[in-house]
Amino acid sequence: MRTPVELPDLVGLIYEAAAIPERWPSLLATVSQTVDGVGGLLRTASSPQSFRWTSSPNLHDDFVEFIRDGWAAINPRPARIAAANHAGFIRDSDHFTAEELNSDPVYGFLRGKGLGYAAGTILSVPSGDAITFSFEKSHREGPVTMKAIGLLDSLRPHLARAALLASRLGMEHARAMTTALKDVGLPAAAVKAGGKLYAANELFEALMPNMMNDMPSRLVFSDPTVDLLFIAGLDAINRCIIGTKRVCSFPIAATEGRVPMIVHLLPVAGNAQDIFSAASKLIIITAVDRGTVPHAEVIRGLFDLTPAEARVARQIALGDTVEQVAREAGLSHITIRNQLKSVLNKTGIGRQSDLVALLSGSTLPKSGA
Repeated sequence: MRTPVELPDLVGLIYEAAAIPERWPSLLATVSQTVDGVGGLLRTASSPQSFRWTSSPNLHDDFVEFIRDGWAAINPRPARIAAANHAGFIRDSDHFTAEELNSDPVYGFLRGKGLGYAAGTILSVPSGDAITFSFEKSHREGPVTMKAIGLLDSLRPHLARAALLASRLGMEHARAMTTALKDVGLPAAAVKAGGKLYAANELFEALMPNMMNDMPSRLVFSDPTVDLLFIAGLDAINRCIIGTKRVCSFPIAATEGRVPMIVHLLPVAGNAQDIFSAASKLIIITAVDRGTVPHAEVIRGLFDLTPAEARVARQIALGDTVEQVAREAGLSHITIRNQLKSVLNKTGIGRQSDLVALLSGSTLPKSGA
């Protein structure tokens, strides 16, 4: 085996990566070289469908393709590693028959990329995420050796501690984000990919349980209509749907003693390699001031409307009829009605009267009223 870095230095690099996420790719490359591999992969998953990953630089494009084209969804490796229930690295050559390796389409893809053998392990952290380290080897050079497994196993405790440290740092980062928003008067929370509450400031917590509840599965809004919009927003951002806005905003009706509010759901910004932060999305809640109709640009930004849609929404909220808006704009009333219909779809509001109530700060009518 090649030894480009002495073991004590390699351990030091592991802990550096825990504190500086940008260093994981180069660390994976270095560890892989040490065990005669061609690259490494690090994956954190809160569920089989929700995961983040990074790799050694030379494998990045291959694994983008691996995920994009659906190979990750049918990859048999994670299940085999989990089933082995082994507190160490395992070789795929020990847990797949030769026939399986030769016939499995995922391995066909990997061999086509100059890969085909690997050693991997799964670690758990208190956040509930499963963390997988995998080091790839060329199929032409044969299975990972037991000597390589021994070296990887000697590094595994350090990888586990580094993963725990990085996970805690991710939690602190999420708390810092929500605290900063509290300082400017905004209720905010960080949630995981599936909507499970991860961190929240005191202003957000004060809205529970009246507006939403921290349930075991995920954050649940008390209003079923709002909750459906929340689920749709999570799904849209998770899948990065082409043509779908990356920030989702939707309204919450006013109640006695509380003005209407807007919920903004956006992906957590940050270094793309910070894969140990379980915070996937940020929820920010803003109040709509009573009796004040926001400017068209504000309405446009809240709901990702076109300039024309935002102008129509504001004029309707000010009390103009569709015909008045059409006459002022020099357009047909059919065009204005189509724009208004698009506004209602994007805001998640079913009726024109509800749109007026939302933007003017009035209490929204109850469903079915």
